Amino acid sequence: MYFNDSNNFFHGIMFHHFHDKNIHSKGQGSISNDDFYKIIKFIGRKNILDAEVFLEKYKKKKLEKNHVCFTFDDSIRCQLDVALPVLEEFKIKSFFFVYTSIFEENPDNLEVFRHFRMTNFENINDFYKIFFQNSDLDYEKIFKENTDEIELKRNKFPYYSTEDIKFRLIRDNYLTKLNYEKIMYLIMDKKNFAPKDCYKKLFFQKNDLIKLDKLGHYIGLHSHNHPISIEKLSYEEQLDEYSKNLLSIANILGKSKKDIKCMSHPCGSYNKNSLKILSDLGVELGFKQIMSIEHEKGMKKINNSFLEIAREDHSKIFKRIKNN
Repeated sequence: MYFNDSNNFFHGIMFHHFHDKNIHSKGQGSISNDDFYKIIKFIGRKNILDAEVFLEKYKKKKLEKNHVCFTFDDSIRCQLDVALPVLEEFKIKSFFFVYTSIFEENPDNLEVFRHFRMTNFENINDFYKIFFQNSDLDYEKIFKENTDEIELKRNKFPYYSTEDIKFRLIRDNYLTKLNYEKIMYLIMDKKNFAPKDCYKKLFFQKNDLIKLDKLGHYIGLHSHNHPISIEKLSYEEQLDEYSKNLLSIANILGKSKKDIKCMSHPCGSYNKNSLKILSDLGVELGFKQIMSIEHEKGMKKINNSFLEIAREDHSKIFKRIKNN
């Protein structure tokens, strides 16, 4: 049974990566179409609302504790190739939250770097070992100084390993974007990995967005460039991120900007400026990426506001299925 004391409230289910036997490699956190079937069965098809229905019921305060919706982040091609046929089979209409610099052939490197580390090393810890060797930072000292922060993140994001958290700590707090990318490009050069060669395999094309919209799925905001910590950007920079994102989606779909009403926070990052900007842009529903209010500043309750709806990561659900 999916619902219990810790998730007995309406929320989203968050999906990112899928794998198959032909095109999309198995990687950390990815699931197959068979795994996806199991998740739908475990949650119960009757509990999964279409995106538009979820939005309308929320606005009318008619969502029930056992109502969930499916959300897909980051404009990742494997979602179309592996998950979409299953969604269509079950007639589930979902939210697809897309960042839009990819449609200008200028994607953020977050997904490219993930693909690289998942396909060019025997395992993820081999990558982390090489990554840490390519910087002058005293990592052991940093990890020791951040013991409490690492433990907090382990509790907040249980689907990440300790090594995942350490890597993200360094990437997000001790390296500039430029320095991080220099390290990654250095490692990729040693592996003869050409990022542009994998763009079409990794990302949506404009026609994919149009197809999803015509099928009845909901296309929503996820920023233009997908910054890792959008909360660290100025008000003007955040406004630029979401304004460009909104305009790009509207133009691709041939819709008014007023028709784009939902979003998810990239990497779960936001602050008061983000909430004001999104509200001013007419967004009516926004999703976080965790299922508790512990360690969350300003959160008085779960689903704290219309822009702070909880989401469960699919990897946690699949882990429960395997442990049953």
